[in-house]
Amino acid sequence: QVQLVESGGGLVQAGGSLRLSCAASGRTFSSYAMGWFRQAPGKEREFVAAISRRGSGTYYADSVKGRFTISRDNAKNTGYLQMNTLKAEDTAVYYCAAKSWDSGSQYEAEYNYWGQGTQVTVSS
Repeated sequence: QVQLVESGGGLVQAGGSLRLSCAASGRTFSSYAMGWFRQAPGKEREFVAAISRRGSGTYYADSVKGRFTISRDNAKNTGYLQMNTLKAEDTAVYYCAAKSWDSGSQYEAEYNYWGQGTQVTVSS
């Protein structure tokens, strides 16, 4: 079992930045690839970014490529999502998730564990 807790969400103006954190406890964090997803009001949850177990491979949704950066510090059992040049359309609840195997994935069903989410609101 892995427990995930997101933090770092909040209200920010368009063009601003936020860094989300995902603290993991339980089984060894480095055993899992990690992903970030988001869900805006009235919309389905969507993939944002993913990172492999050791951080060597990263993947991004086209909508955030060049603006968001996913990373992880296995020694601290923590993953991160640095979000720059935020837009109003980035407003959503952001979730981190963990999956077995080495590589991250854009597919929700492949993730075994989920955090409770953190709200990000971008004002225009």
